[in-house]
Amino acid sequence: MSKDPETIVKTAREAFNSGITKDYGFRLSQLRGMQKFMENNEENIVQALKQDNKKSRYESYLMEIVHIKKAISATIKNLKQWMEPEKLPKPLLFITDQMEIHSEPYGVVLVIGAWNYPLVITLEPFIAAIAAGNCAVLKPSELVPTCARLFEEQLGKYLDTSCFHVYNGGVAETTALLEQRFDYIFYTGSGGVGKLIYAAAAKFLTPVTLELGVYLDDSADLEIAASRIMWGKCINVGQTCVEPDYLLCSQFVRDKFVQAAKNVIKKWYGENIAQNDVYGRIINDQHFQRVSKLIEGHKIALGGKTDPQDRFIEPTILIDVNPDDPIMQEEIFGPVLPILTVATPEEAIEFINARPKPLAIYVFSPMEQQKFIKGTSSGGVCVNDVIMQLTCEVLPFGGVGSSGFGAYHGHHSFKTFSHQKGVLIKNLSKLDEYVQQLRYPPYTEKKLNTVKKLLAINLPIVPRLDIGKFSLFLMFVLVATIFSFCFKE
Repeated sequence: MSKDPETIVKTAREAFNSGITKDYGFRLSQLRGMQKFMENNEENIVQALKQDNKKSRYESYLMEIVHIKKAISATIKNLKQWMEPEKLPKPLLFITDQMEIHSEPYGVVLVIGAWNYPLVITLEPFIAAIAAGNCAVLKPSELVPTCARLFEEQLGKYLDTSCFHVYNGGVAETTALLEQRFDYIFYTGSGGVGKLIYAAAAKFLTPVTLELGVYLDDSADLEIAASRIMWGKCINVGQTCVEPDYLLCSQFVRDKFVQAAKNVIKKWYGENIAQNDVYGRIINDQHFQRVSKLIEGHKIALGGKTDPQDRFIEPTILIDVNPDDPIMQEEIFGPVLPILTVATPEEAIEFINARPKPLAIYVFSPMEQQKFIKGTSSGGVCVNDVIMQLTCEVLPFGGVGSSGFGAYHGHHSFKTFSHQKGVLIKNLSKLDEYVQQLRYPPYTEKKLNTVKKLLAINLPIVPRLDIGKFSLFLMFVLVATIFSFCFKE
């Protein structure tokens, strides 16, 4: 594939303008190509994730491969239905007309992936772009070179290479890519990089989707809560965009939680976590140094050991943390959980609302969950668990405010990569034209009074029903009766 961004985008745009991607059969063939890519490269993917992210085979299947396979299968199953125009309920005055929403592709889109989940965060939106009928350029993260190389070398064997391209490289290459005009850009990652992408996209008025704590009280089962919260901190060694960043609880709950967390970590990984091959490593030296520095100066209740040579950081819990501490000023993206004590759920809500809107809020409280759902703003809420909302394809996943905007997963992904075009098809019958007379000059006082009367009537919305000719006639009689009444002085 060409390494010249201008040529790549030009080729993709010519392919899109040919109309080939608008065909259901073509989209289906490309999705099946993605299916074959996953089937034929499963072992290559496992090895690439091991090489780049130090992920175990089990974690690679659980958090990456299975998710993408399900996404492809669900998209293939539902594609025809998703492509159909959405029929809308009709205001009575439009009863003879067709009112629809058509999902049309944007054109040439750019998908910029992230390193923490090289498969899910990179390929799921790419699959959605294909399903929605776009031509797409895929830009994997340069921090996962083995995965990026696999995509570049293999995807072209299964997809139309005029429509779909993989472009690898670092900051310079990404900058050059962003100088091209795209019809849509999808990015998942840090807010800092997201702002740069948004600024570049603004030159072309390109729409963008950007992706960028936990409350626990004594009404929850603390052992179960500890298992789920610590799993969220340990999976991919905390390098997950929706990992639990901090814990809010009372001091009484904190002490019990710490003990439960110690028990579960020992049960999972044994006495020497560094020797356990299912526990991952930080992606690179820069991130290792950043996370390690965040631990310094804090009271450690669990873990705290690090090894710079191996980029190993033990699952760590910090207590007596101050809201102004550096660890509370950024996304941790590592296996470190600071705990802050609060006296009431209202205090916890106030703390959350005083900070930038998070990508997710987790609530372990059977008694107080509705307070958090209704009293806070976030990309999503998960009650009595962490991260699992990310795996549910029927729920939209995305941020709000500083945590991003736009959403994807399942049908939401298809809609994200589609322009929702409103379509009104008017009727040309004589009876319908009678209804339309108020639009035309001369604009008399009588017509004005009629308009005022009509605006005062709460006309019903007709459900999305395929009504017969007789029913349609009755509807017209009703409309004509209303008009006759309104035209009376």
